[in-house]
Amino acid sequence: MSDVKVFTLEDLQAHKSREDLYLLISGKVYDATQFLDEHPGGDEVLLEEAGRDGTEAFEDVGHSDEARDMLVKMFVGNFDGPTKSSAKASAGGSTTTSSSSGTNPLLFVVLAGVGAFLAWRLFLA
Repeated sequence: MSDVKVFTLEDLQAHKSREDLYLLISGKVYDATQFLDEHPGGDEVLLEEAGRDGTEAFEDVGHSDEARDMLVKMFVGNFDGPTKSSAKASAGGSTTTSSSSGTNPLLFVVLAGVGAFLAWRLFLA
């Protein structure tokens, strides 16, 4: 059995600065500190989700398989506590089934446009 570190909500919230940023995605904790400057959507997106459950935001954007593979290198441990998805389930949640797989194409287009605009402005600066 491996010695995987287990994080609590307090542990997670202690790592939400630009110099030390952990993200919770699907019950797993990732150290995204070194990825801040490389994130295509900008560092603000990651900083906004730091210290809390960012699963919904991660899934809504529709990340590529390559992005999901990058998470493996950033993994630091598992989360021990309620997540947004477990809170919805315990609160009764919706019993309807959506035909989408949690992605919102319009949101992706908007974020891609914002990213392109910021990159364009960066190159002109």
